[in-house]
Amino acid sequence: MAMTLRLSDEQSEQLAALAEAEGRSTQEILRLALNERWSKLHKQQQIGDVLERILPRYQGLLDRLGTG
Repeated sequence: MAMTLRLSDEQSEQLAALAEAEGRSTQEILRLALNERWSKLHKQQQIGDVLERILPRYQGLLDRLGTG
């Protein structure tokens, strides 16, 4: 999919500097950034799912530890 991305002059300079420093294209830098953010979101969702299943099991213990 083709798209237009509007950046401030400062953001554009930062992107170009980052791409140059890493020896990558600006498109590749943006794709990598998207992948990193997506992975972070997915991991946070997984942690939330695990906590929803696990916390009720240990809630009594956590309450006792918290009020000690």
